Amino acid sequence: MNKILELYNRVNQFGAAQDMNYSCIKPGKIRYTLQINDKHLATPTAVHGGVLAGMMDALLGVTALSVSSLNNKLVSTVEFKIHYFNPCLAGDFIVGEGIIEQSGNRIIVASGILKAENRNCIVAKGIGTFNAYPIEKSGIFEALNMDANDFLNSEQ
Repeated sequence: MNKILELYNRVNQFGAAQDMNYSCIKPGKIRYTLQINDKHLATPTAVHGGVLAGMMDALLGVTALSVSSLNNKLVSTVEFKIHYFNPCLAGDFIVGEGIIEQSGNRIIVASGILKAENRNCIVAKGIGTFNAYPIEKSGIFEALNMDANDFLNSEQ
C-alpha cells in the first residue's frame, strides 16, 4: 500500500465508524467489505440506503485515490450516482469492487458495484467523478503536525 493510502487510513473516521474495510488490489482497482449489523438498519430487516450510498462514495473515492496518490494527490467527490437494484438485508456481507473508467490530470471517473455476497445478488451500482488535487492543499499535514516535504520525499 502506498504512503498516501496509509495516511488516508490514519485520518478516515467515516469508514472506521461504519466498519468498512478495503484492500487495494492494484492502483485503480479496490475491494471494500462491510458486514451488515444492527447499526446499519433502517427497519428490522433492511439497511438504510444512506449506508450503501456512503459505502459507494467511499469505494469510488478510494478507487480514484489509489490512482491519484501515485502523483501525490488526494481526491474530492465532484458527483456520484447510485442505482439500487435489490434490498440489502440484516446479516448481509457486502463486497464492493471499484475500477477506474477514466483518469486525467485533474478529473477521475470511477465505477463500482456492491454485492450481497452471501445471497449472490447485486445490491447497487454507481459511478462518480472526482477532482484530484495536490495533497499539500488538504491541510492534512498541519492537522497531523507533519512536514509535507519530509513525507513527500520519504521512501514508499
